[in-house]
Amino acid sequence: MIIRSKAPLRLGLAGGGSDVSPYSDLYGGLVLNATINLYAYCTIEETQDGQITINSYDAGCNRSYPLGPELPLDGEAELIKGVYNRVVRDFGITPGPFRITTYNDAPAGSGLGTSSTMVVCILKAFVEWCSLPMGDYEIARLAYEIERKDLGLSGGKQDQYAAAFGGFNFIEFLPDDSVIVNPLKVKRWISDELEASLLLYYTGKSRSSARIIDEERKNTSTGKTETIEAMHRIKQSAIDMKAALLKGDMHEFASIMGSSWEHKKKLARGITNDNIQHAMDVAFAAGAKAGKVSGAGGGGFIIFFVEPALKKQVEEALAALEGYILPFLFTDGGAHGWKIYDTETQ
Repeated sequence: MIIRSKAPLRLGLAGGGSDVSPYSDLYGGLVLNATINLYAYCTIEETQDGQITINSYDAGCNRSYPLGPELPLDGEAELIKGVYNRVVRDFGITPGPFRITTYNDAPAGSGLGTSSTMVVCILKAFVEWCSLPMGDYEIARLAYEIERKDLGLSGGKQDQYAAAFGGFNFIEFLPDDSVIVNPLKVKRWISDELEASLLLYYTGKSRSSARIIDEERKNTSTGKTETIEAMHRIKQSAIDMKAALLKGDMHEFASIMGSSWEHKKKLARGITNDNIQHAMDVAFAAGAKAGKVSGAGGGGFIIFFVEPALKKQVEEALAALEGYILPFLFTDGGAHGWKIYDTETQ
């Protein structure tokens, strides 16, 4: 039998960072995001060789391990191993030998939530394979615990819930550690206009978000006024942008995006750099109204808001730089898994 799963990557539209502990624990966080038609993929194939074979294209890992209750966390393909170890421990299952293959549509460190989305995707494959009793909330929660607690990777909570639920979501991260996902019913003409107005530009440089996130956490923990005030304003931008989105007020949407980026740059060093600023300058000179880096910052993708009639003009200006434009569409569906009953020899 073959099990496949896919989970959508997301654009962080507003509020990103307020979902990261300790800010969310102290003040609560609010995030507005939307999933797009770029995905993380996972395939599990039952085999007869008595081994667990891992083929992670993103991690550059192709190795086999003896079948057992726990895989070693040795720095290779730890997202896959973390999911396997937790599923076996929590649910008491004993899977037979298998081969697992994973890859992403976007590069690691791109700011689209690739790592967290991959954890959700892998977990969804195990849910499908082993018929685990887990809904979207449970999958997102367990994916968060695997990545942040079991593996000790820095980051927030929004990506797991975005990948599990899909679509436009206004997500509340309450101080009591509970999460409420509010799906938004965005009118078709509004989502079409937003697609026409947004441009996703890859800077050509991926980045590790851990250092930036760790600095933000330190600044919050030590009560640094500038960081906390900036985060309060970023959280408020999620409320304001939700209202603008639901009304279809694109002028206000762009204004909030621009001001939110200015506040985000105050959270930690390295959120912006010369490469990012140069791309911003080029896009603005060509007609872009606003821009922000997706994710923690430091590199990856920049989201530009552009008057649709000027979009090609901005694209042509950015084409002279080292990065590239990545077309996208919004998507409604969250993580999805399915089985294939293959009669051929595995």
